[in-house]
Amino acid sequence: MASEYSLTDVLERIYQNQMALEAALMELTLWAGQQNALEVGKNVRGAHHTIGENAGHIKQGLARLERADRT
Repeated sequence: MASEYSLTDVLERIYQNQMALEAALMELTLWAGQQNALEVGKNVRGAHHTIGENAGHIKQGLARLERADRT
């Protein structure tokens, strides 16, 4: 049970939440575009970009932690 709450597991779940939020933001971006809400669409695209940029760093950190856990 303790391994269920390891740092690697917790960070993996945070990463999964981030991916879900990214998908939701993409849906919101598409909807805002259909509604001609240009400013909203611009703001959402900015947030989406930030999530996408950070996702790679998070995934690399997780891979490093997982390797460290195995040694």
